[in-house]
Amino acid sequence: MAAGKKKSSNVTLPSRFQKTLSSIWQDKHMVLFKAEYTFLITAVLWLLEIVINIWVIQRVAYTEIDWKAYMDEVEGVINGTYDYTQLKGDTGPLVYPAGFVYIFTGLYYLTDHGQNIRLGQYVFAVFYLITLLLVFRIYHHTKKVPPYVFFFICCASYRIHSIFILRLFNDPVAMMLLFGAINLFLDSHWTLGCTLYSLAVSVKMNVLLFAPGLLFLLLSEFGLWKTLPKLTLCAVIQLLLGLPFLLVNPLGYVNQAFDLGRQFLFKWTVNWRFLPEDVFLSRYFHLVLLLAHITTLLLFALKRWKRSGNSIWSILKDPSERKETVHKLDADHILFMED
Repeated sequence: MAAGKKKSSNVTLPSRFQKTLSSIWQDKHMVLFKAEYTFLITAVLWLLEIVINIWVIQRVAYTEIDWKAYMDEVEGVINGTYDYTQLKGDTGPLVYPAGFVYIFTGLYYLTDHGQNIRLGQYVFAVFYLITLLLVFRIYHHTKKVPPYVFFFICCASYRIHSIFILRLFNDPVAMMLLFGAINLFLDSHWTLGCTLYSLAVSVKMNVLLFAPGLLFLLLSEFGLWKTLPKLTLCAVIQLLLGLPFLLVNPLGYVNQAFDLGRQFLFKWTVNWRFLPEDVFLSRYFHLVLLLAHITTLLLFALKRWKRSGNSIWSILKDPSERKETVHKLDADHILFMED
């Protein structure tokens, strides 16, 4: 009987595989359009991306922009300088939080003090492939995007390859950690997700732009009192990472790493290139953008995040004390920030 069961098991697996192949063949004209084939298409694209990354690294010229500056900045820390105001590179002062310093110190040693650019490019290619997996998994959760779209967000994008493997910016590291955090939120690992989110913030401050949405999700899931420990965890991580610099010059560290008033040079902008330089550099323009951002958040809070028939403040209550039935947050709630 045992032998018979084993034989039946051996027959079942190939038959299922054959059925899958048969289904794909019958639906071949729809494979690129049906969300159910997302896993298949993204797997093929991910393998293709390995080849594309190797080809780009080997054939397309690397462009130096910030890598040398990064290496100069972390070299200053390695040499014993913990005053953030004294840490500088070719493109100016160090303006990223402490997590950036630790990660790029590791890259400094791994790439022979930053001299082995080619090895650095392959490390960032690995970051890119990990990020793709994380992004593909997020889209797979939504089951709303047709598979052909993924070709345009990876293989066909010169900009994304440029940012990762031709420029070696710190943005890819921050976003890889952020997408990792989002995947953990989708799996209901909120504490671990908050840890990864805080690490992402510690690499680049612009990840804070996701903080209002995350706060809404935490309050929706846990209410105010159970959210506070998770916010405290995020803050403690920032304090621990920045501690060596905070002990030397706390104001210098906070002002440099989290400078909300920092002004960018016009020559580096992409999104606002159509504006005259004097408008781009105007403080009034900056205030307009800030007010527009705050207004958008308020509209989301009052219109999209507000439960029907309830005040927005109802999410501060513990879920067990709310009048309406509380459902666990699903992928759509988490990804689209809807209530």
